[in-house]
Amino acid sequence: MAKLGYHISHEQFAPSDLLRYAKKAEEAGFTFCLSSDHFHPWTEAQGESGFAWSWLGAAMAQTSLSYGIVNCPTMRYHPAIIAQAAATLDEMFPGRFWVAAGSGQALNESIMGEHWPDKTMRNARLKEAVSIMRDLWNGETVTRRDLIKVENAKLYTRPKTGIEVVGAAITPETASWAAGWADALITVSKPIDKLREVVDAWKQNGGENKPMLLKVQLSYDTTEEEARSGAHDQWKSNVFGSSLLSELKTPNEFEQAGKYVEPGKLDESVNISSDPQKHIAWIEEYANLGFERIVLHNVNRKQEQFIEAFGEKVLPAFAGR
Repeated sequence: MAKLGYHISHEQFAPSDLLRYAKKAEEAGFTFCLSSDHFHPWTEAQGESGFAWSWLGAAMAQTSLSYGIVNCPTMRYHPAIIAQAAATLDEMFPGRFWVAAGSGQALNESIMGEHWPDKTMRNARLKEAVSIMRDLWNGETVTRRDLIKVENAKLYTRPKTGIEVVGAAITPETASWAAGWADALITVSKPIDKLREVVDAWKQNGGENKPMLLKVQLSYDTTEEEARSGAHDQWKSNVFGSSLLSELKTPNEFEQAGKYVEPGKLDESVNISSDPQKHIAWIEEYANLGFERIVLHNVNRKQEQFIEAFGEKVLPAFAGR
């Protein structure tokens, strides 16, 4: 059974608009939301970047959906602060919040003015950060003087339920590593053979009996031309490999990287179609790989049209499965 969620893209829309979209998504039949957590948008054309943690409190109070957030708890945030923020949300809305922990991108984390570590160091810091958060949620007083320093930290407002920590991985290598410590996996859509490599790496290294989530980039509109044009306008700078996406530091650098990406080059990264049945077929392929929760991110700007159309024509195909 695959549950379908709606992606909250803080890079593309104002927080007040996203709150309205979340309410509409619940009405349409989406069962959960995944929130991004950016300081900058990917490009100037996207043009927004609200503070996701403030937004989550409002959204969870005004809907009954569950929410996750993709977060790097190692640079822009200290893991003790993320542990406190997550615990507060779970105390108010028990069992409705989870964290997808990733190693971060320079676009957001380099604002601290610190050296941007390589991937190996970022992974080591991430694993340590997750350990700190779990200890704090368990009521321990935490002191660490390793890669991340903590001094006599203790949470006095603790979560009411266990908070799921999902490992964010784009490559098979990261999925293999995350399987050893994460409660679940989240990755992004790509050609099915490449996605299967990520799934296999996860399952073969400790993730066999753990849940898997997938974030699907798509563009739906009433015509193929409009769907492709909307995707190109908003997402052409996001089609590159994870190593490049994690290293560029400003929206302008992303715009320069995407400057020569033609509309026809988006298909490996974005499912583009005006046909709801085609989107259903894509989602079924992902579900058949074992993804239990599938987040749909309509990358163009026509969110209300997307929510209404998928609520009427796509979500019912997965209801009750």
